[in-house]
Amino acid sequence: MNSRQLQKLGVPEACVKSAIAAIQIAMKAGDQKGKQIKQLIKSVLERPEDFTGDEHFGQFAKDVIADREFVRPEPIPYRTWGNEIDEASHAQMRQACAVPMAAGAALMPDAHVGYGLPIGGVLALEGAVIPYAVGVDIACRMKLSVLDLPPSTLDDKFNLYREALDGGTRFGIGSTHETPQDHPVMDQDWSITRITREKKDLAWSQLGTSGSGNHFVDFGVLELPVRDDELGLDAGQYVAMMSHSGSRGTGAAVCSTYSGIARSQLPAKYDDLAYLAWLSLDSEAGLEYWAAMNLMGDYAAANHDVIHRLVSKLLGARIIAGVENHHNFAWKELHGGRELIVHRKGATPAGDGVLGVIPGSMATPAFVVRGRGNADSLNSASHGAGRRMSRKQAKDKYNWKAVQKDLEKKGVNVLSAGADEAPGVYKDIEDVMREQADLVEIVARFDPKIVKMCSDGSQAED
Repeated sequence: MNSRQLQKLGVPEACVKSAIAAIQIAMKAGDQKGKQIKQLIKSVLERPEDFTGDEHFGQFAKDVIADREFVRPEPIPYRTWGNEIDEASHAQMRQACAVPMAAGAALMPDAHVGYGLPIGGVLALEGAVIPYAVGVDIACRMKLSVLDLPPSTLDDKFNLYREALDGGTRFGIGSTHETPQDHPVMDQDWSITRITREKKDLAWSQLGTSGSGNHFVDFGVLELPVRDDELGLDAGQYVAMMSHSGSRGTGAAVCSTYSGIARSQLPAKYDDLAYLAWLSLDSEAGLEYWAAMNLMGDYAAANHDVIHRLVSKLLGARIIAGVENHHNFAWKELHGGRELIVHRKGATPAGDGVLGVIPGSMATPAFVVRGRGNADSLNSASHGAGRRMSRKQAKDKYNWKAVQKDLEKKGVNVLSAGADEAPGVYKDIEDVMREQADLVEIVARFDPKIVKMCSDGSQAED
């Protein structure tokens, strides 16, 4: 009997596998045949408690009982920061809170719809990790480097800055450097999983590139109102370079591989949570994903290191201070005395005293921040301003050439980008920062002056 026939008899979908196994064993033993098996299946369904000790159908009977006793837990509550969040994002967050191992959740003010967990979503689980709650671009991150150049050079030596960006960065799907770059990350163990082993050459070829979507490299003016000992900088204005990129094609392959495995193992009772399918960290697949995810974290950081090294060298500048932070990642953290797996998808760590960078758009400021360690947000904050419209809506609304000319009049030179990244597609970063004032304190402000992004309109998850 096949699964369709069994379900027609009334076998619950979650019990089909054990029913088929029982039938195969019984037929192989020669104990039962044809109509007898069909009648036996019906009998088990009528009174499964009478068959729990049966040598062939015992497990099937136990599965039927478990299926009937199953009660799906109520979704856990979550707290929201910010007002400009659409209902679709809240719906995704409520669904994420229905994952059975969920132990804590929060929604940041930059929230908008993603895959499974919304961008700006924070979700803590006990003993499990969700590949799609980490995201497609594993360990996407921000990096800001302060340079030993006076702000006046952004105008006086504009062509030099442009040449440094053009020569030291690469954008677009499949983009690579003509000569593969060197970094110690490529000496790490890439054989920890099949997919990282197979994608090592791709990763090496893309090392030091930024991809597409909302990834960028900017030059601008960093204003520090008071001396900061951790940064090692006095109050004043500085030239800074800021980049946004992740783990490129290899990270996407890791996500795709292990999301597929998680979905294949998802209990039938949770089939509506396909994009939130989880892997136990006690399982082989879960441990493999965790190792691959952490390698992608190191690789994403290396991407930024290479970009900043190449660009600053071409510029003839020295890096004198810096800040960087992941988003699209999962961390093992203690909350309320329990070790939890905290997923931050489009959200960034904001533990007490933790430095980070929160960007706005190509025409609005970014902020260097220090976390306040707010337990209600699971020590988290937004990773940016957050989109208020889709890429298609942006392309329908904005003429890129007109936007570019308007920005130039305002002192922002955009070397390359597209209408899908026009400033108007983003929420007001000043509002976002006010809405999360209890999560982070502002240390410094960065105003972009020279911007480079992918210009082909390719989509990447934020």
